[in-house]
Amino acid sequence: MGAQQVAERFAELYGTQPEGVWAAPGRVNLIGEHTDYNDGFVMPFALPHETVAAVSRRDDGVLRLHSADIEGGVVALSLHALEPGSDENWTAYPAGVAWALREAGHGVTGADIHLASTVPTGAGLSSSAALEVVIALALNHLYELGLPGWKLARLCQRAENIYVGAPTGIMDQTASACCEPGHALFLDTRDLSQQQIPFDLAAEGLRLLVVDTRVKHAHSGGEYGKRRAGCEKGAALLGVDALRDIPYPELDAALARLGDEEEVRRLVRHVVTEDERVERVVGLLRAGETRRIGPVLTEGHVSLRDDFRISCPELDLVVDTALSAGALGARMTGGGFGGSAIVLTEATDVDTLTKAVEEAFAAAGFTAPRVFEAVPSAGARRVG
Repeated sequence: MGAQQVAERFAELYGTQPEGVWAAPGRVNLIGEHTDYNDGFVMPFALPHETVAAVSRRDDGVLRLHSADIEGGVVALSLHALEPGSDENWTAYPAGVAWALREAGHGVTGADIHLASTVPTGAGLSSSAALEVVIALALNHLYELGLPGWKLARLCQRAENIYVGAPTGIMDQTASACCEPGHALFLDTRDLSQQQIPFDLAAEGLRLLVVDTRVKHAHSGGEYGKRRAGCEKGAALLGVDALRDIPYPELDAALARLGDEEEVRRLVRHVVTEDERVERVVGLLRAGETRRIGPVLTEGHVSLRDDFRISCPELDLVVDTALSAGALGARMTGGGFGGSAIVLTEATDVDTLTKAVEEAFAAAGFTAPRVFEAVPSAGARRVG
């Protein structure tokens, strides 16, 4: 849904024109999975799929919310009554952003908001981050807060961690807020330093496909939290602030020090090797060796499947089928336990690969997947 349509629906709901319209995208993570909460490296890029919000200020402490994608009327909330854990509905995400801004001392006094999104939910493409970031950007502009993208991302992460109760890292919100068209974002999640790495697939005759398995996942579920706690335990046992501090050449020695902590050993091995894979991909892209990142992506999937143990039969089927059909590389992307996989392929092989994956899912009795091209796109911005 475009900015004009969202603005028109806002006017129907609230009886006046919005003060502006903003958009924030979902994201695909090229490489660097479950490294963000370990102070490590990630490399996402923004999708053309985005959440659009028409917004106006209020001065009475009321937050009114409506979504074109969810049944029901306008939801009215009191800013003064917002408390972490008090809302288990979709409204917790925008309300959490308003709460986080106010907790940080910013004078947000209310808003009328209408939203529409094309970011698939539960597909590991950061629909929640897109929702948070578009609200943060709109309120930042309307209330003239002057916050840069990385600070908005931090506040959105706080909203999701504390208000919603999902223990996510900083990657998703930063990607939505800060990505640039035609680039992947090399992000150091410890100091939030960013480098925009050229990633123009079309110019090289390549495509990156997203295969949404339609297996839903939820970050607030217990398995994600267990992995995070296991990583923190590993860092504590190894005497470091975060697993980022274990140098890749010293991995074997570190694993030996963990003794019979087999589960922790697997988690540590994934995080340390994944950080090294991110750095390898950055080097290959800078050298113009885009095709050579394919095997690195596949390595990442094997690590997520065998060490982190967050894949599922549908994700494994996408990867195995795509590689058998000639893909350059493939891996699951996102939090795991469902969601999406990415497939790097020659442009001429897109139809063949898509057909192979669809036929494999049908033969296995799985729900038909959704396959689309991922084009590195713009981050959050004002659109109307």
